[in-house]
Amino acid sequence: MTKIAIFGVGLIGGSLALCFKGKAGLTVTGHAHRPESAAKYLSRGVVDQATVSLEEAALDADFIFLCVPVGMLGEYLQRLSRLPLKPGCIITDVGSTKGEIAACAAELDLPGVYFIGGHPMAGSERSGVEAASSLLFENAYYVLTPAANVPEEAYDRLKALLVHTKAQIVRLDPERHDEIVGAISHLPHIIAVALVNQIHEYDQADSFYSTLAAGGFRDITRIASSDPLIWRDILLSNRPVMLQLLKDWNAEIGDFIRLLEHSDGDGIEEAFREANGFRSMLPERRKGMITPLFDLHIDVPDHPGIIGRIATELGDQGINLSNVQIIESREDVPGIMRLSFRQEQDMERAKRLLQSSAYTVYV
Repeated sequence: MTKIAIFGVGLIGGSLALCFKGKAGLTVTGHAHRPESAAKYLSRGVVDQATVSLEEAALDADFIFLCVPVGMLGEYLQRLSRLPLKPGCIITDVGSTKGEIAACAAELDLPGVYFIGGHPMAGSERSGVEAASSLLFENAYYVLTPAANVPEEAYDRLKALLVHTKAQIVRLDPERHDEIVGAISHLPHIIAVALVNQIHEYDQADSFYSTLAAGGFRDITRIASSDPLIWRDILLSNRPVMLQLLKDWNAEIGDFIRLLEHSDGDGIEEAFREANGFRSMLPERRKGMITPLFDLHIDVPDHPGIIGRIATELGDQGINLSNVQIIESREDVPGIMRLSFRQEQDMERAKRLLQSSAYTVYV
């Protein structure tokens, strides 16, 4: 029996556990800090066993997944290095940065044990083990960053185990991973936070900024609502990369400043055309670091009970609705209802159902 130990049974750790649990030849042990958390993991059927003992969780484990915050990865790895781990054991993590933990692993004495950095590039706007799902990683990229001294046999074992996630495995150097993810995920989070804080400052003097900032502004800046402590650790862990990316960003903004200073309409048009061209080449249906929105907008008349009627129609068909928002509703114009879904398939089913009921639906 292959034992898998998971430290940090939250959204990511719990989803991994659900991918492995019940598979032939696999058993999953979850580590918890509190007895009540261990009991919750068991009651929800996420793991086969749960313990508050780090030593017990790691004992005879063939695979150890560190699913704790980035700022705690080094501490856990050091504690594990002092335990009598099973020969051939593979330790991996799910952190958003890879360089720092790879350097930590290289400095530790791990005889007969192999560390392979990992990063499943999927997530959810929800958190905790309650949000865990065996479908979280399906069709997502799962990056592995093995060091040069890791045997191919060990890498292949971990890759074979991760087949159960139905993710697409990608192999990268830790440094290259941090540069790419820093640009496509970490930098957008900084930009969103800076933009929201800038508007917040304006709003102190004129509250119409927040009044008119609903709708699209909330959508393009929603990642600014991410967990502050988690992002503190991620950005500090990827500090050298982020400093260079921010310098490059300042240069891009400087170009726009010069275009506006010189009233260069052709240059502005070309900048938008270039961005439009590259963005149109990006895959639309692939899961990624930033959780996609699965929203529908529909025109609805201002009739009593219309919201409940639509929600009931969806519920009767087993379609899971995440959120409902009325964007505008006045007596002289139809209201715009935004329906949000956590899964793309729910959105597509809702679209077909509502269109068959003669609603005007926009994606």
